[in-house]
Order: sequence, then structure tokens, then C-alpha cells
Amino acid sequence: MQIRNDLTAAALQPKIDKLWQLSAEKIDLINREYDNSKGTPVFTVNGKYTLRGWTEWTQGFQYGAEVLQFDATGDTRFLDSARKNTVNYMASHVGHFGVHDHGFNNVSTYGNLLRLMNEGRIPENEWERNFYEIALKISGAVQAKRWTNTKNGQGFIHSFNGPHSLFVDTIRSVRALMVSHLMGHGLMGENDVKTSLLERGTLHSIATANYSVYYGEGRDSYDLWGRTAHESVFNTNDGNYRCPNSQQGFSGFTTWTRGLAWAMLGFAEQLESLASFSDEELSQLGGRAEIERIYLKAAKATCDFYIENTAADGIPYWDTGAPQIHKLGDYTNRTSDPYNEFEPIDSSAAAIGAQGLLRLGKYLEAKGQQEEGKKYWQAGLTAVDSLFAEPYLSTDPTHQGLILHSIYHRPNGWDNIPAGQKIPCGESSMWGDYHAREVALYLHRINAGQPYYSYLGAVKE
Repeated sequence: MQIRNDLTAAALQPKIDKLWQLSAEKIDLINREYDNSKGTPVFTVNGKYTLRGWTEWTQGFQYGAEVLQFDATGDTRFLDSARKNTVNYMASHVGHFGVHDHGFNNVSTYGNLLRLMNEGRIPENEWERNFYEIALKISGAVQAKRWTNTKNGQGFIHSFNGPHSLFVDTIRSVRALMVSHLMGHGLMGENDVKTSLLERGTLHSIATANYSVYYGEGRDSYDLWGRTAHESVFNTNDGNYRCPNSQQGFSGFTTWTRGLAWAMLGFAEQLESLASFSDEELSQLGGRAEIERIYLKAAKATCDFYIENTAADGIPYWDTGAPQIHKLGDYTNRTSDPYNEFEPIDSSAAAIGAQGLLRLGKYLEAKGQQEEGKKYWQAGLTAVDSLFAEPYLSTDPTHQGLILHSIYHRPNGWDNIPAGQKIPCGESSMWGDYHAREVALYLHRINAGQPYYSYLGAVKE
């Protein structure tokens, strides 16, 4: 990746404005054309959203996008639609014990709506506030119930694969626990035993840093600074870690770049969240300094790996160890090519990862580490500058997607290969589109001098 130091957030505002214009058109197009009775839209085929996947993990992105659209533009019809859809469709996600995606579905909807009420953007309404708060409280506890104990009193929120499985993705879903905890909620068990959601969220984050992220310290023959494994497998009989694995990447010993991006953003957000917890609370979990050290190491490592292994314009290919990626030659020094003959791009990884780069840069600059912070900030701007322009920004008025060239599940062959192409390209995903909007809103609010965009905005000060 070739970081552009000439870019500023303000200079990107015209591209951000263009994105919001297109975003409104895409939301309207989906609302007109998509049949919700079929299930949640996941990704496009020939420009039309369809559903496919293990669980309905993208519905919060569908309706959360409407909240973000209102936040950026003030167009109340999107707010009205988001409120209605959240009431009509999101309740099942609050009490869903079978998934690890509560931070995706519920913080993106109930959390964003409550954040806007806290900011005064939605009129204060006691009943509506209570409705959003109870949903977020319960969501955090339900998510924390998916717990696997490991060695030495540690543990993690296990994936839908079962209690042996730690997914790197869940580092961004752990925010559901943090919000619920800050609202005074906990996980109640047998005999009224209460488990701290801060404890579970922190232990999960530490487990992700220890097992999902590599640091070049000799764990195996493929141990590189910042590489990630999609899945970490444990023996549930004795709590021992066994091996890395991958569901959507090429292998457990290569780096699926969307998983990498989830870690980049998740750890940056958890670093930001530490200021909301007391020293007394954190002392029981290793202490503020030690937790910050773990999170910061993971955030820097993953962001560094992204920078080192991404095309010059900041857009990554779907897996850094994909079987034919060598045929692309020195791709990190060239502009990304979604229409190549060998391996697909995953623009959704750029949408997620760019926000992680920006947040880490902002965090370090606030800590007085100006030079290092600037590197990550400018890398984030570089990726956004590329993502918010063609060939990634979707300008076709008949295409329901906002960001093109997203990949869902390359090993399973779920992604559409258009006529005349050899690899999947030209399609969008609900998570890629949502996170493009989210990083746009992040920069939009900074440019406008508005309150800093954080999931913790759902918690009233």
C-alpha cells in the first residue's frame, strides 16, 4: 500500500457527499424491489440483492443503513423507516442465542437510534428510550451466554460453529456487551449468580488478541506480524488451544482480509472504549495499562499487516495467501484490479479496515504519538479515497449495491462470476455497503465538527 500524505478528511468531503447521494438511491431501490418475506438480503447477484448464508446476520446492516443515512443528511423519511423496521423485524435478533452477531445486528439499529436520541437528533421520548435500552441490555447478555471456558480462567464468545470455535469477526460484535454493561446490566445465571459483561467482553477481546492475531513470535511456520486466522479451534474438554482454521479464507495459515479488517476495527474501538471504564473495574481484569497494551499491540499489528499486504490504492485482495495471488506479481505496488483473471478483490475488507486505520490513528495522535498516528490516519484516508470512487463506487442506477467488488464466501463458490469474467467481481454486500456508510459518517461528522462517532454514543452520559 502506498500511503498518500497529501490527503485530508476535508478534501474527501465531495466524495463523501456523492456517496450519501448514491446511498439514498440504493436504499430506496432495495425498499422498492426487494421482497423482505424471503429473508434478509445478504449480497448481490447481477446487481440485485439476494439471500444466502448460515444466519441472518446482515439485517441490522440493512436497517442500520437507514439510520446512518438520516444521521448524515437529516432526511427524516429514512429515520421513520428505520424506526418502523427496527420494531417490525429486529426483535428476533435481540433474543437470538444461536449467533455471535449481536454487535452487528443490534448495536447498528437500536444502538444507533439511541445514540441519536442522546445527541438530541431524535426528540426525547421516555417510552422509545426505554424500548431501545431494554433491547441493548438483553442483547449484550444473550451474546455473553455463548461462552467457552479456556485455561487459567480465560474464555471467549464462541461462534455459531460451536463451543470449540473462536471467530476473529466477533471482536467487533463484543461491543454489545460493553454497551449493556455501561447501562448497568449483567448476565444472570443459576441461583441469581451475576456475571459481569465487561469481564466477558474483555476476556473475549484478550483471547482474540492472543489466538486470532499473530505477532511474529514463533507460534508456527507462518507466524508474521499482524497476520490473522479466521477461526481458532479449542479442545472443549480441557480448554486447550489446538490450531488455526478458516471458514471463508483460503486456509488457517493464510490471512482472509475481511477477518483481518474486523480485527483492525474491533481492537481500535475497544481501545477507545477503555476510557469509559473505571480503574477499579479494569483492575480485576489485569489493569488498564495491561489491557491497553494488549489491545494496542493487536491493533497496530493488524493495521501494519494490512498496509504491508494491500494493493497500492489501499484495496485488498480477498486473502493474502490465495492460491493464485502469486500470478498477480508485485500487486502491493500497483493499483488494485477487480477484473483480473486470478483472485478477487474484497472491497468490504477495505470499508471495514479503513475505519480501523482511522480510529487507531486518531487514538495514537490523542496520546501524543503524532507521527505514528498520522501513518495510520493517512492510510485510512488513502483507502477511503479509492473506495469512494469508481470502479468501487456503484453509480449504475439499476444496481442495488453501493460498493462494488465485495466477496462473501470464495471457498464455497457463493459469489457471482459475471459473464466474460474468470473471478467474482462487480457485486456488493450488505456489510460492505453498511461499513462504507459508517466510515463515511465517521469522517463526515469530523469534518462538520459534530460529536465523535462511537458505538458508546448509545450510552447516556
